Amino acid sequence: MSMAARANTTTKKAKANANGKANGRLMELRLYVAGQTPKSLAALANLKKICSEHLEGQYKLYVIDLMKTPQLAQNDQILAIPTLVRKLPQPIRKIIGDLSDQNKVLVGLNLLETEGVE
Repeated sequence: MSMAARANTTTKKAKANANGKANGRLMELRLYVAGQTPKSLAALANLKKICSEHLEGQYKLYVIDLMKTPQLAQNDQILAIPTLVRKLPQPIRKIIGDLSDQNKVLVGLNLLETEGVE
């Protein structure tokens, strides 16, 4: 599947999160990538896994390829890629990298307490 096809919104039916942290609120996520580089593909795969395990039905995911639409980087002040931006719920949060450290991503998305995370 092409990166452009992945850029379409992924929305699933609302369903309770296993630990209840999302409180039934829809989370809007934007993953900024630059083409189909290994880090971009890894970030997308890691994010999809995290969403399916922890946000089932409670998220919208937008994949934004800055090679195709570089002007979109300015809106969220993107300085490095890949970058994940949680737009909703507020406050906005950003996570830079391939999202391979699941615990740090969960803390960054405010889905896990900071205890036990190095």
